[in-house]
Amino acid sequence: MISDSQKWLLLTAVVLVAVLVYLLAPVLTPFLISALLAYLGDPLVDRLERLGLTRTLGVCAVFSVMFFVAVIALVIVVPLLERQAASLIGRLPQALEWLQGALTAHFGELLGDRVIEIDLGVLRRTIVEHWGQVGSVASQIVRHISQSGQLLLGWVTYLLLIPVVTFYLLRDWDVLVTHIDKLLPHRIRPTVRTLAGEIDAVLAEFLRGQLTLMMALAVLYTLGLWMVGIELALVIGLLAGVVSFVPYMGLVVGLAVAGVAAFAQFQDFTHVLAVGAVFGVGQLLDGMLLSPLLVGDRIGLHPVAVIFAVMAGGQLFGFFGILVALPVAAIIVVLLRHSRDGYLQSSLYS
Repeated sequence: MISDSQKWLLLTAVVLVAVLVYLLAPVLTPFLISALLAYLGDPLVDRLERLGLTRTLGVCAVFSVMFFVAVIALVIVVPLLERQAASLIGRLPQALEWLQGALTAHFGELLGDRVIEIDLGVLRRTIVEHWGQVGSVASQIVRHISQSGQLLLGWVTYLLLIPVVTFYLLRDWDVLVTHIDKLLPHRIRPTVRTLAGEIDAVLAEFLRGQLTLMMALAVLYTLGLWMVGIELALVIGLLAGVVSFVPYMGLVVGLAVAGVAAFAQFQDFTHVLAVGAVFGVGQLLDGMLLSPLLVGDRIGLHPVAVIFAVMAGGQLFGFFGILVALPVAAIIVVLLRHSRDGYLQSSLYS
C-alpha cells in the first residue's frame, strides 16, 4: 500500500507537471504533433520490420510517405480548395437572384412582390458581406504572419522541427517504450502494463480507425459529388469527411453545404436531389460496411465525450489542449472502467 506521505508526494508531482504543461503548452505543441505522428506510424514500421527491413529503412519509408502527403496537401490541395471556395462565393448572388425571381413568379400574388424582394435582398447582401469578411480575415492572417518576424520564425521553426522530431521518435519508439517499462516499480508494473495496453487499444482503434474512416468517406463523397457535376466536390467531400468523427455530422454538414453549392451552380432542384442521393448512399455504406470494418464497436469513446474532451482541452490549453484531449480522454475512460469493476467487486457494492 502507498503511505500517506507517498500519496501527497505523488499529488504534488501531478500538480507540478500540470502547471508546467500549462506554461509550456506553446513550446510542447510541435513535440506533441510529432509524438502523435510517430504513434500512428509505428505499427507500419513494425510491420515493415517483420517483412525483413531494418528499423531505419522502415522509418525512412513511412516518413517519406508522411512527408509526401504533407507536401501534396500544402502545394496542391490548399490552393485548389481556395479556388473552389472563391467560385462558390461568386455564384451565390446570381443564385439568390434566380431564387428571388422564381419565388416572385410563383408566390408574388400571395405574399406580395415587395416583401419577397426586401427579404431576399437583405439575405443576399448579408451572405455576400459575410463571405467577403471570411476572405479578408484569411488575408489579414497571412499579412500578419508575414509582417511579424517572431511569428513567422515560429511557424518556420514548427515546420522544420516537426519532421525532425517525428523521424527520431519513429526510429526510437520501441526503445523509449522499453526504457519507460524498465523504470516502473516491480510491484505496480503488471497493473500499469494492463492499463497501458487498454489505453493503447482505445487510442489505436479511435485514431487509426477513425482517421481511415474519415479519409474513406471524404473520397466517397468527393467522387459522388464529382459525378453529379459539383465544382466544389473536393471542398465539400473533405469537409464532410473531417467532421464525420461524430455520427451523422458529416451527413448533415455535407448535405447542407453541397445542397447550397448545387443550387448556386445549377439553379435547379434536380441536382440538389442528386446530392441527397450521394450522401444517402454514403451514409448506408458508412453504417453497413465502413464503420464496422474500420472502427468496430470497441472504441469506448462516446461521440459526446469526444466533443466535450476536445472543447475542454481547447478552452484550458489552446491548440495543445486539443491535441492532448483524446489521449487524456482515453486514459480517463480506462481508469473509470477499472474503477467501476473494482467498485462492483467491493464489499460496498455487495
